[in-house]
Amino acid sequence: MPAVLRDDGLAKRVNSMRIDVLTIFPDLFTGFLATSIPANAIESGALSCHVHDIRAHSASRHRKTDDRPFGGGPGMVMMCQPIFDAVKAAESQDPATAVRVLLSPQGERLAQPRVEWLAQQPRLLLLCGHYEGIDERVVEELKPLELSLGDYVLSGGELGAMVLIDAVARLQSGVLGHEDSAAEDSFSVRSADGAHPLLDCPHYTRPREWNGREVPDILLSGDHQAVARWRDAQRIERTRERRPDLLQNTPFAQPQPLPVANKHNAAEQVAQSKRTPASPNRDADLHGQAAPESA
Repeated sequence: MPAVLRDDGLAKRVNSMRIDVLTIFPDLFTGFLATSIPANAIESGALSCHVHDIRAHSASRHRKTDDRPFGGGPGMVMMCQPIFDAVKAAESQDPATAVRVLLSPQGERLAQPRVEWLAQQPRLLLLCGHYEGIDERVVEELKPLELSLGDYVLSGGELGAMVLIDAVARLQSGVLGHEDSAAEDSFSVRSADGAHPLLDCPHYTRPREWNGREVPDILLSGDHQAVARWRDAQRIERTRERRPDLLQNTPFAQPQPLPVANKHNAAEQVAQSKRTPASPNRDADLHGQAAPESA
């Protein structure tokens, strides 16, 4: 299990990306950073994550970080002093300049181009607000990049920070099992002109038939070029049906003919209900290669 570095962790691995997280609930990140892709990134040395407790920088003996809002109204507002001091303390631990990020429903909606830009930065500092919000004066002082997951409100910025950590971690070199995995994800894969993000194509694994639904024959053909054409066509078809806004003002906005071998496989029909007799050897060859033992 990779260690979750607290605010006293000063070690930094060479050529790794550093992420500092400022929160009043540091324990939320313990299990998250020890699991799946973030854990892989930390264990490989591609990423180091340092979680800082904002309460440790409160001037109050009760570690208070919030107070009632001026002007009245519901909820509590996080105070300037603990946040500002926590940011300065965290930034002093490493000479690399941090891109300050505030997770906020009022921020720029997070999208893959922004994730890719953030993933190229040497250091991020993620500020997690809570309660009714953060005193505007410290936001103005720190000038963070404000990012939102979408048009809805969460109880705090911690979940948004986890989403962002996962998104940038998987883009670090060597973190995923295959170098092309991230490049072929939804929004990373692009149209032929490189200008328009596409949704990913459908994927299949063993068994070849499940619940009367079969894997498209083209994926079992062993013809890698035909498979690539099928996947490209499916990406366009699926994007046009589910996210037409991504294809506005492009030739792909209107239906295009699918490759000859796949005319019967529209995006929503790629797993057709069709019962066939079971065969003990049907899974021996998938895409021209032996099926994985773990499948």
